[in-house]
This record gives sequence, C-alpha cells and structure tokens, in this order.
Amino acid sequence: MNEASSPPATPAADAGHTWSGRFAEPVAQRVLRYTASVAFDRRLAYADILGSRAHARMLARQDILSAEDLAAIESGLATIRGEIERDEFVWRLEDEDVHLNIEKRLTALVGDAGKRLHTGRSRNDQVATDIRLWLRDAIDDIDARFADFQRALLDQAERHVDTAMPGHTHLQVAQPVTFGHHLLAYFEMSLRDRERLRECRRRTNRLPLGAAALAGTSFPIDREFVARELGFEGLCDNSLDAVSDRDFAIEFCAVAALAMMHLSRLAEELILWMNPRVGFIDLADRFCTGSSIMPQKKNPDVPELARGKTGRVYGHLMALLTLMKAQPLAYNKDNQEDKEPLFDCVDTLSDTLALFAEMVPGISVRADALRAALAQGHATATDLADYLVRRGLPFRDAHEAVARAVRAAEGSGTDLAALPLETLRAFSPLIEDDVFAVLTIEGSLAARAHRGGTAPLAVRAAIDRARARLAEFEPA
Repeated sequence: MNEASSPPATPAADAGHTWSGRFAEPVAQRVLRYTASVAFDRRLAYADILGSRAHARMLARQDILSAEDLAAIESGLATIRGEIERDEFVWRLEDEDVHLNIEKRLTALVGDAGKRLHTGRSRNDQVATDIRLWLRDAIDDIDARFADFQRALLDQAERHVDTAMPGHTHLQVAQPVTFGHHLLAYFEMSLRDRERLRECRRRTNRLPLGAAALAGTSFPIDREFVARELGFEGLCDNSLDAVSDRDFAIEFCAVAALAMMHLSRLAEELILWMNPRVGFIDLADRFCTGSSIMPQKKNPDVPELARGKTGRVYGHLMALLTLMKAQPLAYNKDNQEDKEPLFDCVDTLSDTLALFAEMVPGISVRADALRAALAQGHATATDLADYLVRRGLPFRDAHEAVARAVRAAEGSGTDLAALPLETLRAFSPLIEDDVFAVLTIEGSLAARAHRGGTAPLAVRAAIDRARARLAEFEPA
C-alpha cells in the first residue's frame, strides 16, 4: 500500500499502546479501568527489572542485541529502579500494567534500545517469570518469619517444661500434660508448614521465560543462561504450560491456608484460655484492645483477627482454583486475577506470623489456674486403669472399674485422686496404698517419659531435638 492510500492515524495509535496498530479505535475508559492491573501488579516491579536485565544480557550474549543497546538498557533499568525506590516513578493507568509502564519509561530514557528489549519474549512469559521471582522472595521472607515464631514457641515451652495443665479431648479434661508439651504441638505443625513451603519454593523456582506468547521464539535464545542469571533451579519445559501454569501460586495459597489453620487453632486456644472463666493465661496489653463502652474489657484482638483472616486465605485458595479450573491452553486474560489473591495470602500469612512471633513471648501463664483445672476432671483416671493393668487386670475390666470409681467420686463431689484407699479398693482389690503415687499429677506426667510423651524429661529432650531441627533449616 502506498503512502497516499494508507489509512489515517487513528486515536488508538495516538494512545500509544504497544498493540494499538491492530485497532481502529481507542480502548474505552471503562474498559481501561476494568482491564488495567498496574494498581496492584506494580509490586512486581523489582522482579520485572531483574528479569528484563537477565533477558537483555542473554540477548546480547546471543548477538541478538548490541553491546551498546545492552549498556543503555542496564543503565535505564537502574535509573527506573532508583525512581521506584524513591517513589518518583510515575505509574500510568493507560499503560495497563507494571511491564508496559517500565518499558515505556525505559524507552523514554534510552530510545530504541528500550524498544528492542522485548525481542524474543511476550508479556505472557514475562509476567509468569515475574510472579515466580516475586513469590520466591516472599517465600524466603515467610520462612524467616516462621523461624522467629518457632523460636518464640520453643523459648516459651522451655519456661514451662514442668507446668502441669489439663490436656483436652472434646474440650473435656482428658489427661495431664505440661504447658511446654502443649506448645511443642504447634512447633510440629509449623515444622510441617515450613517443609511444605520449601517444597513449594522448589516448584516455583523454575524459569518460564523463553516460552514467549505460547510457542517459544524463533530467536536463538539461551534459556539456561537466563535461569542461572536469575537463580532458577530449572526450566519450564513446555512453552504452553510455562505461560499458563499457576500451580505454584495455588500451591502457595494451599500452604498458606494450612499454616493459617494452625495459627487459627492456637489463636482459638489463646482466646479461650484468656477468658476469665478459664483464666489460664493473660496476653500482653499491646496485643489487645478495649471497649468503647465497657471500661473493664480487654479483648484479644490479634488472635481473633488471625482466626478471622484464616477464612480470607481459604477464600483466596478457592478463588485461584476456580480461576484455573476451566481455562483452555494457553494464556488467558483470566490469569490477571491471580495476583491479588496471591499477594493478599502472602501479606496475611507474613503479618500473622510476625505478630505471633512477638505475642507468644508475652503470654503470661497462670500455673495455679492450670493446676486447679486438673482437679476438676479426674485427669489421672487413665493412670489408675494402667495401674490395674500392670497388676494383671485386663484393660477393659480395668476401664470399667475406674469408670465406676469416677462415678462415685462425682457423686461425692470430689476428685478421683482424693478418694480414700478403702473406697478405691471397693472397685478392685488389686489397689494398694502405692496407688496414690500413680494418681498424682507429677506421677502421671513422669510415667510418660518416652519420646513424644509429656514427662518433663521427655519435653526437655523434645525441645533439644526441636532446636536442632530448627538449625537444619538455616541457610548453609
């Protein structure tokens, strides 16, 4: 087509979109607001700059980009990073997303070299790379927050190795445990969370760049070089999957959901224990708030909000699963909706862990209230049954005898351990006066000295093992 017959410039072309040459009219403002993601994906900016620098270096290494263009691009990207760090960068809604905002600014700074940066890649593999880079760093930060939380648990557990409390099933008094042993249960949960988190990191840390839009590129790229530059452990091997996969984001949200579930369980116990009718603990004032009308109130807001925010994370997991469930290959615009749920899951888990790491050391344990609660539920009944078994009575018969003894204790308004020897012998002649050593709280605890048991000696050993396991997670 000659110049005379070529179509006139359109408003779309004047808008300056990278793809506007295909269209005869500009994007409607409502559509622009609806489709733009820069308001939230700008947090990918540093990852985008890092990925672009590695891509440019690869292009130059492959003689696709000149050394002069590479130098200009690297200088321009450094300038842009500085502007973002100083909050001087101007984010433009009309440039749609973080990638085009940075590319437009780069082109303004360095001219045609900025336009050449996108050679051999697409926003599809670019954003997939950016999200993986960003999430990898977020996982490392969350892992460090987990470590702080775990250390807080272990320090508090160590202070209460000998502090007896009632263990519960069905929220009913079951058997004596120690407060330290109870906290170690949450350490085990958090250890599994960190193991899952690290597995998620390994699958996240694979490079999609080089898949381009969906089919790869005709340029002689070196994906392995880019992977090394960015610290990726491997490549996404199928170009279609590389640009459309969001399993890693879903997996992270699943890990976050499990971790928040564990934190919510601890939050629920703190809330119950702090209730004056229970009175097992108190929380430091800085983690609580008062009432606008009731001057006496001290509300455990941090645990309550953690319990509530757990549902928020569950919702994000379901949102991402639903987002992906019916997408045909390869990339679809739907995937723009992956970022806000992922970002919020990261923020919620990270903030909750940080607060719990600060809150746990400030838990004041009321040992007298814990001890008093043990006298209310016949907590050593199982110890009496075990005593009878050791004297030759079959366990089911021992269970029946002790159940009748408990019923008698309740009828007289006393604890099983407070019944006189003559009364106890009425339920089994095998009972002797040495039974009272078995029925004490200390005797019950000490009897469970095996690994994983609640005896103070076993709890101390468990804390030592836990600290060693914590050290194994530290970077080499």
